[in-house]
Amino acid sequence: MTEFQLVVAALGGGRVGFSLALVGGGGSILAVPILVYAVGIRDPHLAIGTSAIGVAANAAIGLAGKARAGAVKWRCGLTFATAGIAGAALGSIAGKAFNGQALLALFALLMIVVGVLMLRRGEALGNADVTLGRDNAGRLLLFGFGTGLLSGFFGIGGGFLIVPGLIAATAMPIYNAMATSLVAVTGFGVTTAASYALSGLVAWGIAAAFIAGGLAGSLAGGRLAARLSARRGALTKLFAALIFAVATYMLWQAGSALI
Repeated sequence: MTEFQLVVAALGGGRVGFSLALVGGGGSILAVPILVYAVGIRDPHLAIGTSAIGVAANAAIGLAGKARAGAVKWRCGLTFATAGIAGAALGSIAGKAFNGQALLALFALLMIVVGVLMLRRGEALGNADVTLGRDNAGRLLLFGFGTGLLSGFFGIGGGFLIVPGLIAATAMPIYNAMATSLVAVTGFGVTTAASYALSGLVAWGIAAAFIAGGLAGSLAGGRLAARLSARRGALTKLFAALIFAVATYMLWQAGSALI
């Protein structure tokens, strides 16, 4: 581990913290490529484990800010996260046994599918007063478990899967879904990180630098999210654009490594 790697990790953590606070996702979809291609962690599994630690911590920081703004639907988020943690524990076991570069390529393809579905749906107004009830509890548990399974398998915080899942299960507005998703991102990240840490697949010094950089990024992202929430459609388009850009880059990098 060099000083240069620590500086790059801190800068990367700032970008991840910004993304999590802005759209409730993008943690691992940014963190894994940064750690692999910029910081220089060549083992994809070590990068995934390290990113899980950083993403979980940065998500918790972003969640605190969203909670102060009153945007988090706690009961819905905790129900989703509880089912998702069980799924993440199972998924992480399978993910560690899978080829690392192929894992990154599948991850990128999944993100493109999610982005297309979000754009096709558009940004409906949603129900800002949604609460946990009989009409949505089952869907929250089902979507939560499925999202957690994929999150653990791909080694991601899952924000880009959680936000669409929360919207599909409860019809809450995207701004509330982005805020509430951080409950599950934190839970999924801790679960996945614990699994990888027990296997010795975490670079702790780089993870610490990543978290430190995320503090500043979270503050800036939270402020911008509050402004964009008043502009109809802006958050959905931004959400999808970030997915497409990073997924395309990851496919190119993973494809080069597999050839």
